[in-house]
Amino acid sequence: MTAPIRFPRFFVTSPAPCPYLPGRSERKVFTELRGDSADELNEALGRIGFRRSQTVAYRPSCLDCQACVSVRVVAQEFKASSSQKRTLKANDDLIASECRPWATEEQYDLLRRYLAARHPGGGMAEMDESDFADMVEHTPVSSYVIEYREPGVGNEPGKLVGACLTDVQGDGLSMIYSFYDPEIEDRAGLGNYIILDHIRRAADSGLPYVYLGYWVEGSDRMQYKVRYRPLERLTRGGWERMPEPEQKRLIARATAPRGERDGEPMPSKDGSQREYKLAD
Repeated sequence: MTAPIRFPRFFVTSPAPCPYLPGRSERKVFTELRGDSADELNEALGRIGFRRSQTVAYRPSCLDCQACVSVRVVAQEFKASSSQKRTLKANDDLIASECRPWATEEQYDLLRRYLAARHPGGGMAEMDESDFADMVEHTPVSSYVIEYREPGVGNEPGKLVGACLTDVQGDGLSMIYSFYDPEIEDRAGLGNYIILDHIRRAADSGLPYVYLGYWVEGSDRMQYKVRYRPLERLTRGGWERMPEPEQKRLIARATAPRGERDGEPMPSKDGSQREYKLAD
């Protein structure tokens, strides 16, 4: 008899400078996702804190640091704050479409503008069209790209202003990578709107969670994730809901004027698979 899912082989990356906290190093454990059981393996690993990058599932495995914490929004119980309601109202005229994971030139152009404005000099800044196509199309699991467009004229589609590569899991939606137009002044909160739309989609589909990846206390640009309530985080004892007083404190700090915040900006999101190359 052959087991339906073979136990995967895990590998560890070499230590490298941490992209989140200055002066620290990071190390990751990872495994390949392939074959008929890739979806099941990806979901099982996602529940214990792994994330997907193309055909690899990875999670931090740092020797002297546990700052990266997996977080997910409880979609069925989510209640939008006043500012989140304003964001929804301001952008609800956008037309969202679920597209197959196929990279387009229009998406790539939007990504380039986003990276130049939000993550200049980051790890993805030199991504070319082939790299972008790999990121979107090399998926062994159930994925799609959600495009967000302004209303079109006649039969012409409207301007693409946002997109998100999303995995569909049995217990929720996992937001792999999102990007948006950073230059539209009359559409504040596009990045937040994409998350809010995913929470709404999960709730409408009866899915309990939206996975946001890693939250790193002390990394300024990761603090937006604490604004979505209720929020669960992965601990040594399993998934636990973040206490309301603690989350309120973190939200207050995240929304404080920039000079009053702790931590340094995160250089870039994780979107490249180059560090996970396996030896032949």
